[in-house]
Amino acid sequence: MKTCITWIPALVALSALVACGRNPAEQTASAQAPPAPAEQPAAAPAPPKPLPAELPDVLARVNGQPVTKADFDRLVKNVEAGRGPIPADKRDEVLRSVLDQLITYSVLKQEAAARKLTVSDADVDAQVAQMQKQFPSEAEFNKALAARNATVAQLKADARVDMAINKMMEAELASTTAATDADAQDFYTKNPDKFKQGETVRASHILVKVEESADDAMKKVARSKIDAVLKRARAGEDFAALAKENSADGSAAQGGDLGFFPRGQMVPAFDQAVFALKPGEISEVVTTQFGYHIIKLTEKKEASTIPLETVKPRVLEFLTNQKKQQRVDSFINEAKKRAKIEVLVWAKKSSR
Repeated sequence: MKTCITWIPALVALSALVACGRNPAEQTASAQAPPAPAEQPAAAPAPPKPLPAELPDVLARVNGQPVTKADFDRLVKNVEAGRGPIPADKRDEVLRSVLDQLITYSVLKQEAAARKLTVSDADVDAQVAQMQKQFPSEAEFNKALAARNATVAQLKADARVDMAINKMMEAELASTTAATDADAQDFYTKNPDKFKQGETVRASHILVKVEESADDAMKKVARSKIDAVLKRARAGEDFAALAKENSADGSAAQGGDLGFFPRGQMVPAFDQAVFALKPGEISEVVTTQFGYHIIKLTEKKEASTIPLETVKPRVLEFLTNQKKQQRVDSFINEAKKRAKIEVLVWAKKSSR
C-alpha cells in the first residue's frame, strides 16, 4: 500500500505531481458517495508572529541540526510555483507554515535515519523518472526544476528521504485496523444529511448555437432553425436522431443525452425549464447565452436518502483512512515532542 503522506513538504519535488489532500480517502461528493464529515468550527487562531524581512542563514535547529534558509527558500519557490505569488497580507501565515513543514520534515528525516531505513538508487531513479514523465519534454522538466531553485541531484536526494519516511509511516500504519460494518452504520446513523440526494432529472437537448452579440439577422436564422426542429420533434420524429442531425452541442453524438443531473448544475434558464417538465415532455424553445435549446425530459428521480448498502464501501474506505490519518498526526506529534526544536526567528528566541 502506498500511503499519501500529507505532512511532507516535498522540498523540491514538483508540487503539481506530488500533491496530496488532507484526507487520503476524501473524494468529491456524489450521489453515490458521502462527503467528508463537516469539521466543527474552531476558534480563530492567533495571528502569526511576523517574520523579519531579512532571514538568517539558519532559521531553526532540530536536535542540533540546522533548518536552513536555502531549503526554506526552495520550499517557498515550490509553493509559489504551484499557487502563485504569496499575497502580502498572508506572508507571515504562509511563511510560518512553510517553516513548520520544514521542521516537521527534519524531525521525520532524523527519525527515519535513526531506524536505519534505506532506499536503493534504482528506486530513487524510478521515482524521479516517473516525475519526469509528467512533462512533455526534458526541457520542460528542467524549466520546472529551475523555477523551484532545484536541481536533479537535489530532487533525487529529497526523493530518497521522502521514500524512507514513507517506509517508516507505512510500518506505523500497518497495525491500523480497518473500519467495520458497525463503524459504517454508526457514521451513517449520525450523519443523515450526508446521504440525502436531491431531485435529479435525465434529459436530452438540441442546441442551435448563436452568440449573444450576434446581430438580429443571425439570431433570426438560428431561431427559424430551432423552431423547425421543435415542430418535427413534436410531430413525433425521433428526438435522438434530430439531435444527432441538428445539435451543435457535444452531446449530439449521444442523441443529446445529458445523463442525470441535479438542480443548479445547468445555467438558470435551462435549469428552470427542464425541472418544470414531466417525463416525455418537450420544452418550448429555451434561450441561454449558448443559443437556442429544445429539451426533452427522459426521467425524474425524487429526492431520497441513499441506502447504506449503496455507499458502504466508500464509507468504510473513508473511515479507515480517517483512522490512518489520526495515527499519522499522533505519530508526528509524538516525534516532535521527543525532539529538541529551536526556532530562531520568533520575536524572541524560543525553544520547545
